[in-house]
Amino acid sequence: MKHEPQKLSRAEIDRVIMMAWEDRTSFDAIRTQFSLSHGDVIELMRKEMKPSSFRMWRRRTAGRLTKHEAAFSSQQDENRCRRFRAKSQRG
Repeated sequence: MKHEPQKLSRAEIDRVIMMAWEDRTSFDAIRTQFSLSHGDVIELMRKEMKPSSFRMWRRRTAGRLTKHEAAFSSQQDENRCRRFRAKSQRG
């Protein structure tokens, strides 16, 4: 990661990877929870995954509106709840 905002534990790295794979979790949600930019997430995924898995993930997330909060918000009704919480996530 370029500026390495914080050291992540193994559990936090695993959670970031899980969130990055989820269709409904935006990069903005990852930034809020872990202080990782979109580029930081890409670098983390590249480092932690096999090359073929990383390429598959990049193809999957490229241009996906739900991964980019601003683009998603412009497409959705403003009154709808945007927050998504995985069953394994606390709080």
